[in-house]
Amino acid sequence: MENFTELPGEMKGNETAASPEEVIVIPPKYQKPEEKSNIWLRSFISLAAYLVLGYYIFPSYQILLLITAIVMIHELGHFFAMKFYRYNELGIFFIPLLGAYVSGSKREVSQLQSAVILLAGPLPGIIIGAVLFLVDQYSSGIYFLNFSLSRIGLLFIILNLINLLPIYPLDGGQLLNRVFLDEESFWSKVFVFLSAAFLCLLAINLPFYPLLLFPAMMLLRLAGEKKVTTIEKKIEAAGIHTDLEYEDLRDEDYWKIRNILIEEHPAFKDVDPSPPYEYSHKEEKIMAMIQSLLHRHLIQDVSVAGKIFIFLIWASAIASPWLLNMDMSFFDRFRF
Repeated sequence: MENFTELPGEMKGNETAASPEEVIVIPPKYQKPEEKSNIWLRSFISLAAYLVLGYYIFPSYQILLLITAIVMIHELGHFFAMKFYRYNELGIFFIPLLGAYVSGSKREVSQLQSAVILLAGPLPGIIIGAVLFLVDQYSSGIYFLNFSLSRIGLLFIILNLINLLPIYPLDGGQLLNRVFLDEESFWSKVFVFLSAAFLCLLAINLPFYPLLLFPAMMLLRLAGEKKVTTIEKKIEAAGIHTDLEYEDLRDEDYWKIRNILIEEHPAFKDVDPSPPYEYSHKEEKIMAMIQSLLHRHLIQDVSVAGKIFIFLIWASAIASPWLLNMDMSFFDRFRF
């Protein structure tokens, strides 16, 4: 049975209780209807689209299978690290031509956990690549899918090394932004903007225009952050406590935040404010926006020594091809 919040009308004279006409009944905050999760179905569909498009892009199916395997191992590293730290609604999604990502949510986020999760993607691939390369150096020559183990090892290392570059939203860029910069600081925004500019330059220089999708999304996010800051200040001024889970948010506060969203956010201009307290056809989107406004904790649990250690791990991974004396002519095509 649903619980409703009743707000009594204003007491006048010798009245001891509000009349029925003066009682305002506030319905409970919106709850998304329960439905069978289809995250893995969407993951499978994205993988199928990735493979179908890749079949027409890559010069051979052997390269497509190798790259898909490398990407899968990379994302599984992120996935299992996030699962270990109890992230919710986990799923792996493939973006044709651009790679893949792991989706998950958690309210309290630790710098240390973030560092482990971000490094858990590229480090296993780099280690696998180094092992394959070294095995090939001391063997009579082993081939798989018409490629020598050293070539496969080089591909493992290069693809994961690229992901460690300090460019947002790559793993290396997220590591820099999360552990070494304050995500809400001015310098963090400058870093994201410079990353977007670099990706634009890279996409035009290659040329590989689908890459422009990332800087476009990053710039849209930066533009939206100003509006979100305005909304957060209004919520704070209204005295609404937001340092909690959505399930713990009071029904009355839900409707107050909802009115602020309707007033400030252009996506909800066509929604009627309350009262009357009625759900809109956009209620699920409103609920998602309110959930995102509830404060996410970033626990500052990495000391200076810890940051130095993380940096050394990152630097060692970046230097791995040179430490192994690999042929790095691959990077010649990226010179401007």
